[in-house]
Amino acid sequence: LVMSESVERDLEAMKPGAPHRRVLHPLYAQFDAGRVTRETARAALGIAPEAEVALFFGYVRHYKGLDVLLDAWPGVRARRPVELLVAGEFYEDAAPYRARVAAAGGPPAVRLLDHYLPDAEVETVFKAADVVVLPYRSATQSGVTHVAYAMGLPVITTDVGGLAETVIPGDTGLVTPPENPAALADMVVRYFEEGLGPRLRAGVARVRREHSWQALADATCDLIGALKPGRGWA
Repeated sequence: LVMSESVERDLEAMKPGAPHRRVLHPLYAQFDAGRVTRETARAALGIAPEAEVALFFGYVRHYKGLDVLLDAWPGVRARRPVELLVAGEFYEDAAPYRARVAAAGGPPAVRLLDHYLPDAEVETVFKAADVVVLPYRSATQSGVTHVAYAMGLPVITTDVGGLAETVIPGDTGLVTPPENPAALADMVVRYFEEGLGPRLRAGVARVRREHSWQALADATCDLIGALKPGRGWA
C-alpha cells in the first residue's frame, strides 16, 4: 500500500511490477474531541483572540526544516504580526533551535512547547491556530497534514515528496520551494494579507470526505484478494 505518487515511483524502482494499491492517507479525526474551542484553546496558551497564528507541529528532526521556518520568521514579522507556535518534542540538539527562536524575537513572536503532546494538547494547539506550516526538506507524506485537515486547517507546505500531492495550491493550502526562508516567509504573509483562510478551509472541508479509513480498508482487502492465487491460498 502506498499513499502518494512519489512513494509509488520509489516502489516501482525498488521492485518493478510489485502488486500494490495507492490510497489517500486517512485523516486523524480522533484528536477533535470537542474538549476545547478556538477561544478556550487560545486562552489556555495565552494567545490573544485576534492574533494571527501559524503552527509547526510534530517531532523535531532535521528533515522537517524547523530551522528554515525559524530563519523565515523575522521576514514574516517585519511585514505581519503573525505568531508562530512550535509544538513538539526535540529528537536532536535543541540548542540551535532555541537560538533561532531568540533571534526571531522569542514569545509572543515564537512560542515553543518542546515536549510530547498528549491528545488533549494536540487538540488545543490545532484549535488555536489559523494555518499549519510544514517546511520540510524531504518527505514521503506527513501525518501532520492529515491532523490539520481533520481539524479543518489549511496547510502551507514545501514542494517535496508527497506533500504537494496532498496540499492543493489555492484550494487546501499553499506550496513553496524547500529550504528557502524568503519564499516561505512570503507564503505565510500572503496567507494572512490576502485573507485566504475562509476559502482554503472550504477546500479542506471538501477533501475531508475523500480521506476515509473505509477507503484504506477497502484497498487493503482488494490487494489481499489479488494476492491469493500467487500465494497458493484456497
